[in-house]
Amino acid sequence: MADPSAGSVRSQCPYCGVGCGLELLPPAQPGQAVKRDAEGNPIWTARGDRQHPSSQGQVCIKGATVGETLDRGRLRDPLYRATLDQEFQPVSWDQALELLEERIRCTLAGKGPQAIAMYGSGQFHTEDYYLAQKLLKGALGTNNFDANSRLCMSSAVAGYTRSLGSDGPPCCYEDLDHCSVAFLIGTNTAECHPVLFQRLLKRKKRNPKDVTVVVVDPRATDTTKAADHHLAIKPGSDLALLHGIAHLVIAAGGVDADFIEEATEGLADFAQLIAAATPARTAEICGIREQQLREVATLWAQRDRILSLWSMGVNQRREGTAVVCGLINLHLLTGQIGQPGAGPFSLTGQPNAMGGREAGGLAHLLPGYRLVANAEHRAEVEAAWGFDPGAIAPAPGLAAWQQVEAMERGELDLWWVAATNPLVSMPNLERLKRALANCPMVVVSDAYADTETAHYAHLLLPASQWSEKAGAMTNSERRVTYCPAYRPRHGQSRPDWEMFAELGRRLGFERQFSYGSAAEVYAEFAALTAGRVCDVSGLSHGLLEEHGPQQWPFPQGSAPSSGSKRLYGDARFSTPSGRARFVADAVQGLAEPPCAIYPLVLTVGRYLGQWHTMTRTANVARLQNMHPEPVLEIHPEDAHRFGVVDGALAAVSSRRGSVTAKVAVSDRIRPGSVFLPMHWGFSQDNACEANVLMHEEACPISQQPELKAAAVVVAPAVSLLKPLEQTAGRLQRLRRLLTQDRTSEKAASRL
Repeated sequence: MADPSAGSVRSQCPYCGVGCGLELLPPAQPGQAVKRDAEGNPIWTARGDRQHPSSQGQVCIKGATVGETLDRGRLRDPLYRATLDQEFQPVSWDQALELLEERIRCTLAGKGPQAIAMYGSGQFHTEDYYLAQKLLKGALGTNNFDANSRLCMSSAVAGYTRSLGSDGPPCCYEDLDHCSVAFLIGTNTAECHPVLFQRLLKRKKRNPKDVTVVVVDPRATDTTKAADHHLAIKPGSDLALLHGIAHLVIAAGGVDADFIEEATEGLADFAQLIAAATPARTAEICGIREQQLREVATLWAQRDRILSLWSMGVNQRREGTAVVCGLINLHLLTGQIGQPGAGPFSLTGQPNAMGGREAGGLAHLLPGYRLVANAEHRAEVEAAWGFDPGAIAPAPGLAAWQQVEAMERGELDLWWVAATNPLVSMPNLERLKRALANCPMVVVSDAYADTETAHYAHLLLPASQWSEKAGAMTNSERRVTYCPAYRPRHGQSRPDWEMFAELGRRLGFERQFSYGSAAEVYAEFAALTAGRVCDVSGLSHGLLEEHGPQQWPFPQGSAPSSGSKRLYGDARFSTPSGRARFVADAVQGLAEPPCAIYPLVLTVGRYLGQWHTMTRTANVARLQNMHPEPVLEIHPEDAHRFGVVDGALAAVSSRRGSVTAKVAVSDRIRPGSVFLPMHWGFSQDNACEANVLMHEEACPISQQPELKAAAVVVAPAVSLLKPLEQTAGRLQRLRRLLTQDRTSEKAASRL
């Protein structure tokens, strides 16, 4: 535990995947005592850590205010109710774990391990992720562990694997300083990864001709303000655009023939596919001018240090994996990979989604970028974990939405949700709510009390969060940062890895789950990565604490460095042949295109000042003031067509449900499309459950839902006040969940 009197503490920000370094300071003035909250905890403030190589002292407003979120609205004690219509009652940790153990043993005896599933989170530390895999996939024999990375980065994982042979972004943030062209597609970087965007923007302002910025986005955003070329394509036409660019690159002779011959395979099939992607046809599909397409294709054909960056706008699509591969195809075609300023670079959504991938935190993965379907990989992990051969099931487990479908069918006895809030972030929320009624036990481990998912839980387990537990996190550029525990644990909360380890011991696996610290857990995980693409066998808590963040690969014997590393600089890839693959996928478009009844395409996204489902950021007044309510963006032509007025309320309806939001008439969005933020759930003021509208159709390869597009219709709406008893009931639930939480009682009494 860090001592406040000893000065500042360094850590990684717990928000987005940029993984900025934070320096945490107790706000004590010389000669004055440290300020403390009602629990006696020091009130820490945050600023950018100038020693962190990823962010170089920069920090966004969320990171700067994270200290204000750490004690508000917290879950203090385990709570239990047998049925959802009962009130929660406090229970001891021993009672809570007995309930879990009994449910697991009964389920294993009655239905088998496939009736147990866990849904985790990129908010986990790597140690939490790792022990969850060991508990479910090793001890219990079910691969039904999936995470909200399935909604975030699984298409990037699948795309890297199909094209390059393995997951793992090949680039680093330093490439923003060296690229000649920054090609941003499906990313509002200015709001979702602001520190990275500021790094690019500062370079652009110093010398506007030094870097050309291309932004592909149906909306005009803060990101497009910096663009030299903004391609406001129709939603769902990304792959057609990439094929059209490739067609023009080949026609212009812009290919790197030597690289293609020496390091790739599959070009013939790809070239045949894109022969039909003529400029005229591509421009028509994408809804852009042919001249715009040609100008951007010329930048690729020049083969001059092209860095592509993408995020949810690419990944959250039915053809998400195909679009990722289509983007990588352009890099292979032009030889733009593995070199300074060049390569395909996925921007991760969460602070440790990368660490989760390394630890095997998806239903088809095992630690070290191994696959559950690979017999050799299973045997390696079984031996390392000390389980009998055959302990790990040979088939991938249930992905996130498949777990929901299993609940619908009554096939799950236990759904354990940890460090995430699917009752806001998953698609088709009304269907999810109905499915939960079929699950005998829903367990929610969370640091915060009044999440939407907590309202559907039987057992609530208070989790210690970042700042209260030690662990490692990996950011988007593969850099691992040690995050120390610098505050006492809140109430009776426990780190997730400790919950998993104690449950494992109770189930009879004493030897496999005996750990004295998070450092021991990390050491076991790191050893299991030796020789893999994501090798961190040379890292430890001690080394990271002493020498600062390190980028992998970092095999045993590596020397600490603050420099940057790129993958595939030798043009040798992780495929069996050592060659990268051109992938030829036909264009499919949107899974749910607009029609006569639902003529508009809804896309959802994020605001700079909010974070995911607002469990942290809703507690910060500065952030709430930035974005006090969700707003529906609609083009003036569509506003006139559907009779909605700027500043008034509109009802937005899809095949699955309806929501109401205030209208902002704006030409920032192209005609035929509307936009809503995804942050607000039913427990928030101005509730607008955007994902009620979204469908669950997913990429068949990555199983990532198409959360970026749904067919909707818009109409004027009247203002409806919530019934007094409904509002009072919600506030009473909040107070009950915060029972004995002295930190939050004052806030609750003011509601």
